[in-house]
Amino acid sequence: MELDATFWAFVALLIFFAIVIALKVPGMVAKAMDARIAKIADELAEARKLREDAQALLDEYEARRKAAEGEAEAIVAAAHEEAERLTAEAKASLEEMVARRTRAVEDKIAQAEAQALTEVRARSTDVAVEAARLLLAEKVQEDGGTLVDESIKDIAARLN
Repeated sequence: MELDATFWAFVALLIFFAIVIALKVPGMVAKAMDARIAKIADELAEARKLREDAQALLDEYEARRKAAEGEAEAIVAAAHEEAERLTAEAKASLEEMVARRTRAVEDKIAQAEAQALTEVRARSTDVAVEAARLLLAEKVQEDGGTLVDESIKDIAARLN
């Protein structure tokens, strides 16, 4: 009889099953599954407890929400009263601010008028000085030589 690959594969399969049974693998698998089942049961119990706690919290928050709604209505009423009071104050403040700004603008206009007057006077002075300079320059051109001679004589007299 000739031993082919199928025979040896069958022998290897039998050896594999013998090793698996010898090492008690099915028992280990059963033990792992039992541990997993116990863990899942514990998680279910914990989930049930968490659900009960969540329901209690939901009931508590519902009661708080109702109380908060009543409180919110009171706050809204107080806010309306405060808004009316602030509106009246703002109106009075606005009228005062308008009056204050009007006075400030009038003061600025007065300052601008005074500054314009000062600038006109300064400009007039500059124009007068320039006109005098032009007249003197013209006079110096006409009588320049005479003025220089007189100045030299005057300086010579003062030096002696």
